[in-house]
Amino acid sequence: MYLCVVNQYSIGTNDKIVDMIVELKNIHKKFGKQEVLNGIDLELQEGTICGLLGPSGCGKTTLVNIIVGTNSANSGTAVVLGEQFPFTEIRKQIGFMPQTEALYLDLTAQENLRFFGSLYGLSNTEISANIPRVLSLVRLDDQKRKTVNLFSGGMKRRLSLAIALIHNPKLLVLDEPTVGLDPEHRLKLWKAFRLLANEGKCLLITTHVMDEAASCDTIVMLRNGKIISHGKPSLLMQETNTGTLEEAFLKYEIEVEN
Repeated sequence: MYLCVVNQYSIGTNDKIVDMIVELKNIHKKFGKQEVLNGIDLELQEGTICGLLGPSGCGKTTLVNIIVGTNSANSGTAVVLGEQFPFTEIRKQIGFMPQTEALYLDLTAQENLRFFGSLYGLSNTEISANIPRVLSLVRLDDQKRKTVNLFSGGMKRRLSLAIALIHNPKLLVLDEPTVGLDPEHRLKLWKAFRLLANEGKCLLITTHVMDEAASCDTIVMLRNGKIISHGKPSLLMQETNTGTLEEAFLKYEIEVEN
């Protein structure tokens, strides 16, 4: 048997006591008669990168929207940073990077950051202090005065990450953050993700790219709205006696079908 029971343990990289960032219990979500999420149990801790892995249509984006508070579950309990949905108090401690960029192309990089920083309620002083930090992290320091319509696709993705970080959130949710990027830009973003986790932030990253998923501390494998396995990438491959996460995923799929 390959199937893991998710709610028996929390996601963490060591045995130290850490803050629980996300707690989902028995989450169900339907759109009409279609059940998109079916009994999701998940816990995420600070200082970790969790990869939400699965094919298109498996429920990844719906689960992300519930965690960031833009959608509600039909049943179950969603607690983020100690608060139950709709997260009215802690919403400003969540950073979200959607699949598609929400950038103002006629503004410069730093003007975009100032605008979104104000939406998060930051003061001008806080915004001015945070802009150099986030631009440095995504390696756009020398592009801050360039209008975004002149940016490459990779630069836009990095600026989107900077915007998600401008308010210094504790939880960072990234929905397919490297989609459409070349290997060089993907590597730059993943280096930034690891630095953020080392700072103590909790990152939840959706992806269908198996080699990216291997860089996560833990993996949640999702199929047809259900978690079919959950754990460290190396342990999942060891448990299924496979050499890649893709092979492991396929074995877990077969186990569930049988």
